[in-house]
Amino acid sequence: MIETVDSLREAVLTEALAGLSSTPKTLSPWLFYDEAGSALFERITELPEYYLTRAERSIFAERAEEIINCVGHPLTIAELGSGTASKTGLLLAAAARRQPRLLYQPIDVSASALEQAANTLPMEIPGLVVRPQIANYITNGYTIERPDDGSILALYIGSSIGNFGPEDARSILRKLRKQVKKCPDAILLGVDLAPNNNKTVEQLIAAYDDAAGVTAAFNKNILVRLNRELGADFNLDAFRHRACWNQQDSRIEMHLESTVAQTVTIDGQRITFTPGESIHTENSYKFTERGLCELLHESGYSGPQWFEDAGHRFAVALAYPA
Repeated sequence: MIETVDSLREAVLTEALAGLSSTPKTLSPWLFYDEAGSALFERITELPEYYLTRAERSIFAERAEEIINCVGHPLTIAELGSGTASKTGLLLAAAARRQPRLLYQPIDVSASALEQAANTLPMEIPGLVVRPQIANYITNGYTIERPDDGSILALYIGSSIGNFGPEDARSILRKLRKQVKKCPDAILLGVDLAPNNNKTVEQLIAAYDDAAGVTAAFNKNILVRLNRELGADFNLDAFRHRACWNQQDSRIEMHLESTVAQTVTIDGQRITFTPGESIHTENSYKFTERGLCELLHESGYSGPQWFEDAGHRFAVALAYPA
């Protein structure tokens, strides 16, 4: 499903007003990913503090052939929240070595990121056909095309599932389960691991509050988007980025904290802030193997095959429809 400008604006407005009228105030993380937000996130993935992308890439570099050999043939690969698909190329290349023609179906809200993937990946991987789909996989429907007698490998990597609480995560995975119907279809889920002997809470927080301030700019860009698309009047200088560790819920939280008493207008509606009041913009849940297995089981999948990076900081799980 391709969203029109009007329908996208309506979705943004509905989310903004609902979240900012609630207590505590929230904004959904899908609002981060306009063109500027997607570009900022690509910069985040290259920061020294942000180990997640490097750790996941190392798993794909070492285990891509093994992962691809565990799923059906012929294969099509689809990806939720694909962005520019920079890491995905390792999996696509492994699949392309196994079959002469490979269909890749990236699904994302960012038209510019999809265009970049569609332009670059076929030049790098012989036999690859990229068929992008501009859609918000959370709020809208989407369709994964299945080639004749083929299997689907659906990717949801980059720790994206960690942005959602348990109920919403189950909803996303159950929605995907309707497309991934039976073995040897499979999903590949990338998750950041909870603090352990190899990773401290301080390292976690640094990944979401880097010294260069790129993550702060990414967080504030959500207000830039609301100003641009909805005519809101957020003063960016009156909010500060804050990241913290919530031990009880095993998650990093990102907030935009109001530094003053202020009133913001969105589409004619007035939203008031007290000093220190925050907008909760993102959660990043951190998983144990047991916790992820429970989530997958509750969402209609079998217990997964488990792949960790050498530093035991990140994992990808390959799971099949139960």
